[in-house]
Amino acid sequence: MRSRYYKEGEDRASGVKDLFATIAPRYDLINDLQSFGLHRWWKRRMLNVAGVQAGERALDVCCGTGDIALGLARRGVRVIGLDFSDAMLAVARRRGLRREGVAANPEFIQGDALALPFGPGQFDLLTIAYGLRNLKDIDAGLAELARVAKPGGRLLILDFGKPRQALWRAMYLTHLKTVVPWLGRIFCGDRDTHAYILDSLERYPGAEEIQARMERAGWEQVVFWRLLGGVMTIHRGVRSAEA
Repeated sequence: MRSRYYKEGEDRASGVKDLFATIAPRYDLINDLQSFGLHRWWKRRMLNVAGVQAGERALDVCCGTGDIALGLARRGVRVIGLDFSDAMLAVARRRGLRREGVAANPEFIQGDALALPFGPGQFDLLTIAYGLRNLKDIDAGLAELARVAKPGGRLLILDFGKPRQALWRAMYLTHLKTVVPWLGRIFCGDRDTHAYILDSLERYPGAEEIQARMERAGWEQVVFWRLLGGVMTIHRGVRSAEA
């Protein structure tokens, strides 16, 4: 049975917003448990392949509780974290205030990934971790990210993947179908909060299709890395210098 938080079409955003309002207080804890802490390594890997340079201007879209934005700030980047969930932003702001070692605390703002409140060509770097899969229109999201990127700016995407090896894929999907919803029930009182992950992944394009969609949206030199046998995927693209 599909999670009640997974909706299609025009209702997609409302379902996702309800989901994150419910899970925000335990989001980071459950991420640690469901990934055995590996999500921290995957996020570091994303930042490492981004080619981050101090002084750049970055936008972390669907920033959630702020992991990526805070990681960029530690590297000397001027960063804005954007999310449409008040509950997730509240957690991100608290973390930004108490986290030591951050060169410049990110600015966290509310906004829609499909209608970014910025003019064209504003950012050297754009990141989106575990957010593209949740947009009601992936192609529109990729185009909007391209719109606000400077010529030569980079886009980094981190999200769940689809392992190609049959046995590993079966084990992974079983984990998402059984263990992860169980964590949602224990820590959020509702298995549907984390049953959502599998529902959304089943309808999310594979790595090659995301690459093709990035290219159609105006991103060049698109490459991707499969992590842990394809459990996660990082995509990287560069905005055309002629944009």
